[in-house]
Amino acid sequence: MRFRIPLPEDRPWRVLGLMSGTSADGVDVVAVEVDPTGFPDARPFRALLGHHAAPYPEALKAAVLAAASNRLDPAGLCVLQRRLGDHHAHAAAELCATLGLQPDLASLHGQTVQHHPAEGASLQLADPYVLAEVLGCPVVWDLRRRDLALGGQGAPLVPLPERWLRGAEPWLALNLGGIANLAYWDGSRLQAWDTGPGMSLLDLAARRWLGQAFDPGGAAASGRVHSDLLERWMQHPYFRQAPPKSTGREVFGEAWLEAQAGTLETLALPDRLAALAAFSAEAVAREAARLDPLAPGTHGLVSGGGAQHRRLRTELATRLPLPLEDDTAFPAGAREAVSWALLGAASALGLPGNLPEVTGAARPVALGSWVWP
Repeated sequence: MRFRIPLPEDRPWRVLGLMSGTSADGVDVVAVEVDPTGFPDARPFRALLGHHAAPYPEALKAAVLAAASNRLDPAGLCVLQRRLGDHHAHAAAELCATLGLQPDLASLHGQTVQHHPAEGASLQLADPYVLAEVLGCPVVWDLRRRDLALGGQGAPLVPLPERWLRGAEPWLALNLGGIANLAYWDGSRLQAWDTGPGMSLLDLAARRWLGQAFDPGGAAASGRVHSDLLERWMQHPYFRQAPPKSTGREVFGEAWLEAQAGTLETLALPDRLAALAAFSAEAVAREAARLDPLAPGTHGLVSGGGAQHRRLRTELATRLPLPLEDDTAFPAGAREAVSWALLGAASALGLPGNLPEVTGAARPVALGSWVWP
């Protein structure tokens, strides 16, 4: 087997995956064991060796949210990239020290602060050079822009690793991060796209009206849903757009909430939060309806921070025909980092990491740029 970079040929690889999602609450680092000969049979994953979650300090999170809301100048973006790089590197080094592990390679997602697929652009801030120096191993990063260069959305990229991680029977996986996305395997075809807001608006509302980073368990979202308001929100152009498609905080973030704040503040606080939970759920349900009918025996799974939001889960249960079970295959927050580790290993082999039928790219292609220590 020919590798794009020097890697062991006599044993499985030890690969780090670093993921910072649209929730913008920190970085998840995983160490996984990968069988490089397992990709042709869609079975490269062998074991999760460890997981470490490193929340952003409040000042760093505030800077990330400012960047996502167009409130950070170029100098601020420049400095933020290094600060995020240091945070990622420290988190990765801490996991490696705990495990006594020297990784063979690391796959770095970085923190998305802007995503404009219609313009062929997306920006994930990270510093692979710092990470390579700290870990002493090759680092692959900036995996989205190759797909964008081929006319794709640059997202979602995790559906292919999901196919590698899950069985051959039909499944639907819903990830409730800052932005929600679904992936559906009917036994022969994989479909996936972003459905719209997940926890982005709910978390921003918690910061604005509760003075908290988030609403634990969704306890404050106890009010009633105003159906006229919800239906007005569902007229957003994103929901009329057919896949392939992806979105981000530029669409469903601070600017959206600011535009709706006047209307929301005429409601009782529990009603405001309930309305936003219903918005995320209704967006998922209407997008999932594009898949109708589902294959018999489809298994529904949910992951991401929104899986812990009880009101959001209740709203989903009333709208989806398919029951959703908690995805417990990996620790909370680890699954996407595992997927990113697998994408990094695929890149090292020169294997495609995108699915053109999912992203809209002209062709499948190996992803990312490499940095050596």
